[in-house]
Amino acid sequence: MMSLSFKIMAQSTPKQYVAKGNPLFKHKYTADPAALVHDDTLYLYAGEDAGDGKFYDIPNWTVFSTKDLVNWKEYDIPLSDSDFSWAKKDHSSWAAQVIERNGKFYWYICTEHDSIRGKAIGVAVSDSPTGPFKDALGEALITNDMTTKYTDIGWDDIDPTVWIEEDGQAYLIWGNTQCYYAKLKENMIELDGPIKTIDLPHFTEAPWIHKRGDWYYLSYAYGWPEKTAYAMSKSIEGPWEFKGILNELAGNCNTNHQAIVEFNNQWLYIYHNGGGPDGGSFHRAVCMDHLFYNEDGTIQRIQMTSEGVQ
Repeated sequence: MMSLSFKIMAQSTPKQYVAKGNPLFKHKYTADPAALVHDDTLYLYAGEDAGDGKFYDIPNWTVFSTKDLVNWKEYDIPLSDSDFSWAKKDHSSWAAQVIERNGKFYWYICTEHDSIRGKAIGVAVSDSPTGPFKDALGEALITNDMTTKYTDIGWDDIDPTVWIEEDGQAYLIWGNTQCYYAKLKENMIELDGPIKTIDLPHFTEAPWIHKRGDWYYLSYAYGWPEKTAYAMSKSIEGPWEFKGILNELAGNCNTNHQAIVEFNNQWLYIYHNGGGPDGGSFHRAVCMDHLFYNEDGTIQRIQMTSEGVQ
């Protein structure tokens, strides 16, 4: 407890940035965005593409915040693969998401497991949305050997996203080539039932759940190179009805990873592309544009812009 308190005290003053169009941040490469709205603030989490641009090299995750979508704060690195004793620590920290419950902030991450073949999903916890975070379990929540009956690849247990129902039931959704979901116990660090699957056309990875009115929306990376598609349902457990393409190929970037949130009475589509300086599939940059709905609840195709959200 003393070491955690010292770490909080030792955090530096957040750096200040003004977003001028897309990409949002031009001083570093950021990828696989996730978003959380808490206390009238939008928190944006992303992996940092820190390598030479030849392959995925992500040693840590980053966190930014804003109250007006223009002025941003960047905080100290809140979490790295080195913070998980069971992780391989080979800079393979892929997509992640933070969610709040009962005053605690849970960060679901994926990275390479040190002793079990393939990717694994872990969870870290903090009293603050900006950290510091620490491993909540001391072991992985999901390991590759738990899903081998669905596929024998080693990278299907990635890209975790979490949704909490109004009745308190939490769900973990994740996957690559196969979309998985499972209930979570109230403590948010244990499964509460079997792993199940969702059949989605050309599902690659990057599931994200959001809700508007009575409709649930499950968006995901579609095909390869990746577009983004989505499905709709009146229940978190389906059935899901495929609705088509939401976002087109992201320029010179093979991957397409989205977060969808409502903030200050506007819906936002947060994603990455290769549009930063010397950008590409392994040097990605987080962007933000508006998201609009049709009268029947379906979503209009995203218009990716260089101006971004004004």
